[in-house]
Amino acid sequence: MNKEDYFIKQFKNNHKNVIGDDGAVIGSHVYSMDAFFENIHFKREWMSLKQIARKAMIANISDAIVMNAIPKYALLSVAIPKSFSNEDLKELAKGFKSVAKKFGIKIIGGDTISNNKLDISITIISKTKKPIYRKGLKKDDLLCYSGELGTCKKDLDSLLNGKKVSKKSKFIKPKLKPKFFYEIAPYINCALDISDGLFFELERLSKINSLGFNFFDKISKEVGCSGEEYEVLFSFSQKNKEIISKIATKHEVKLNIFAKAVDGTYKCDCQNHHFK
Repeated sequence: MNKEDYFIKQFKNNHKNVIGDDGAVIGSHVYSMDAFFENIHFKREWMSLKQIARKAMIANISDAIVMNAIPKYALLSVAIPKSFSNEDLKELAKGFKSVAKKFGIKIIGGDTISNNKLDISITIISKTKKPIYRKGLKKDDLLCYSGELGTCKKDLDSLLNGKKVSKKSKFIKPKLKPKFFYEIAPYINCALDISDGLFFELERLSKINSLGFNFFDKISKEVGCSGEEYEVLFSFSQKNKEIISKIATKHEVKLNIFAKAVDGTYKCDCQNHHFK
C-alpha cells in the first residue's frame, strides 16, 4: 500500500460510502477538491500564470463531470509568493475567471496566504440527479477511454528535459468533454477521469470492484502510464455499445474499447505520480 492509499484509509472506516471517488456525494451535491502545487504538478517556467490557474480549475472540474455532476461553485485557496506583483495576481485571476465563465461556475470565496511558491487548492461544488461512481463495474462490461493517450507523458518528458511544448498541448491545456459525457451517462456503469494514467486508474477500478481485465490488444507503457490526460475511462454493457458509439460520433469523440471485465485482479506497474 502506498502512502496516499494508507493515509486515505485512515478516514474511510466511518465514511466508506463517501470517501474514495472522484468527489464526495452528499444528497444531490458533489464536492471535489484538487491540489495543484508548484514543483510537484508544474514548474513556473513551463506555464504562464493564466495557464496554471486554468489547468488547476479544469483538473477539478473533470472530477465533477465524470460523476455526472454539473459544477456550480468554486472555493479557491492560493498560497501566493511574496515576489508576485499586482500584474501577476491579475494574470492568475484571469485564468480562474475564464474557466469559471466557460463552465458557468461562480467563485464564492476561499483563502489566501503568503508563501515562497505558488500552491493552489480548489473545491468545486456540483449538482447531480444521478451520480456515477467508480464502483459499478460489472463482469463482461466493456472498458473504454475517450480520445488519445500518451501525448501528455511525451510533453512532460520534454519539459523536464528543458524543451518547450506547444501551447495547445493537453498537458498545458486539458480538453474536457462534458456534453459527450452527460449524454452517455445513462448508458454506462462506472467512470473516472484519467489523471494518474490509464493503468493506474484501472488498478483503482479493479480494487473497488474486485474484477480484472482481459485486454483485446497490448497497450504500451507510453500510453498506459501517461498521466494528466483528463480523458474519461468508463465501462458499459455490450447492449449499449451502439448508442454510445452514436453519441461519440455526434460529439466527434474518439472511442477506444480496449478490454472486458473478467474475474481476477489487476495491478499497475507504472511509477506512482504521487509520493515518489
